[in-house]
Amino acid sequence: MSEQATSRDETAHRQLTDRVVIATHNSGKLVEMRDLLAPYGVSVVSAGELKLAEPEETGTTFRANARIKAEAAAKATGLPAFADDSGIVVDALGGEPGIYSARWGGPNKDFQFAMRTIEDKLQALKTADRRAHFVSALCIAWPDGHLEEFEAQVDGVLVWPPRGTQGFGYDPMFLPDGHDRTFGEMSADEKHGLPPRGKGLSHRARAFVKLAEACLVRH
Repeated sequence: MSEQATSRDETAHRQLTDRVVIATHNSGKLVEMRDLLAPYGVSVVSAGELKLAEPEETGTTFRANARIKAEAAAKATGLPAFADDSGIVVDALGGEPGIYSARWGGPNKDFQFAMRTIEDKLQALKTADRRAHFVSALCIAWPDGHLEEFEAQVDGVLVWPPRGTQGFGYDPMFLPDGHDRTFGEMSADEKHGLPPRGKGLSHRARAFVKLAEACLVRH
């Protein structure tokens, strides 16, 4: 999967300024996205804080679901809206859980249960293949219908038992290539790996680097 940024208008990216709605009710994602936007002087409010309804994610790709969330928040508020759809893709499981990564945690978002489910499935297959990758699709939607869309991934392997209490979701069982600590053992700064120290480490940070180059001005 390509890490190249894409948008519906390849010739003229639109700058994101002033105020933006982060279209998520996921507290972990909200913290990461606030951190990523902080250096750019953009005022942030979340869909949860505005008590917006969560749209049904009917897309069949990460990008489609990010677009659904961003467009719904932009329409409801009249503000630009920034959404992420992300998840873990496990090679030996035929790409599962993929776009259903959050749903594997059940109604209580129990990711200890979700990680255990992945491990049980791998054990049942009696496979040595523990390759996986995280995908993040980012979308900014404006009330007038303009979209900017970006996607990236980070490759790695799954470890068991999970290690670390940082991050959220499947982070404690994901060991990115070239590192000896899981995302769950890394601080937020280490996990993001943003410039000037790096080119982005996590899937969300890599996609965000592309978005920032196109649509943001550092303050």
